[in-house]
Amino acid sequence: MSIEHTEPIRLRTACEEDAEALLDIYAPYVEHTAVSFEYEVPSVEEFRERIRRIRERYPYLLAESEGEILGYAYASPFHERRAYDWAAETSIYLRRDRRRQGLGRKLYEALEEILRMQGITDLYACIACPEGEDPYLNGDSILFHQRMGFRTVGRFPSCGYKFHRWYHIVWMAKNIGEHREEQPEVKPFSSIRQGE
Repeated sequence: MSIEHTEPIRLRTACEEDAEALLDIYAPYVEHTAVSFEYEVPSVEEFRERIRRIRERYPYLLAESEGEILGYAYASPFHERRAYDWAAETSIYLRRDRRRQGLGRKLYEALEEILRMQGITDLYACIACPEGEDPYLNGDSILFHQRMGFRTVGRFPSCGYKFHRWYHIVWMAKNIGEHREEQPEVKPFSSIRQGE
């Protein structure tokens, strides 16, 4: 059952100064789940550099209420080769106590709107998938992406190893733009940046 909070939620672009607060949200996913395949929590400096690097090309959004950061979502390159410029990979992390409250939908809808304005045509999500019941991972992310209009396009069996267990990877995709013979260039995020 989802619980709707009535406090105002503000979405804005994350900045490097938000790194510590965002890392506080991300760290439990590294330490206690197989949602992230990282083994070690990155340093604040490394996380700050990740934010800076992503914002050069893509949106990096956060949700906050009364100055408290509740979650974040961002896009990153699907692949670095030039022909992939119109595709982006999406990621989202919410504070554990703020899941199933509509926050993820708000973040993803805003992220998708900006990416569409940039000229991105296709979104991809790489999601860890357990084999049956698992103490470190469930199917919530797959269900969330299905509700957001993504569909499964690939499954890589037993390709991630964490907590002495093997995990599958599911790739999900969503088309958000038109594919043309003369495709317009993707605009940099800086040219349409909002909410700062």
